[in-house]
Amino acid sequence: MFINPNGFYRSRPLLSLNGVKMINRLKQFINDLFSGSEKEDISIGIYGPPNAGKSTLANHISMDLSGEEMSNISEIPHETRAVEKKEKVTIESGDGRTLDLNLLDMPGISTNVDFKDFTEHGIEEDEAKGRAKEATKGIVEAIKYLDDVDACLVIFDSTEDPYTQVNVTIIGNLEAKDIPILVLANKTDLEDSDPSRVRDAFPQHPVLEISAKEGENIDKLYQEIIERLG
Repeated sequence: MFINPNGFYRSRPLLSLNGVKMINRLKQFINDLFSGSEKEDISIGIYGPPNAGKSTLANHISMDLSGEEMSNISEIPHETRAVEKKEKVTIESGDGRTLDLNLLDMPGISTNVDFKDFTEHGIEEDEAKGRAKEATKGIVEAIKYLDDVDACLVIFDSTEDPYTQVNVTIIGNLEAKDIPILVLANKTDLEDSDPSRVRDAFPQHPVLEISAKEGENIDKLYQEIIERLG
């Protein structure tokens, strides 16, 4: 089945926005968070295609900030089929300022959810069809959350070609809604990782290399927030 939910559209070329403008917008957003913004807590969504490492990253952040995991992890695509939330986890800056953060682990975005994606992993056909339906609903839910998130971490698998229809669509729709974006090139622990491909595909956005599984550069992910204090 092909997914074309309301509000998620391909409206502009990927490289249509000025990269410096988007980076400055991200910096200003982060500065506002720690400079007396009236908003009490901030919602950050983790977006990306299936199996890019969204839930692994969400669990790592959640463990660091709350001591609890928040999502199930599996090699089977679309393991996360509904938005998982960890509310009011607290980030603390170097000088003691704090921020209450709502972390949202989104279902993997895909334009085509097929029950065969599940049967290939040994799941019975009836259950596979049920999962495909749930995954479809999860994608719609994730798209609707674009109206509620304040910023997004967009995570891609650095071992694969990032310049795909799905990834371009994700970035394009976040840009269309002027949502601040930090792109993450994940799975740098793998031998065939090539984060430069992610940078080349999305040069208009800051890109950070990480391994969510091994925790590599997760501290730098936090610093991307803290170092932008005014």
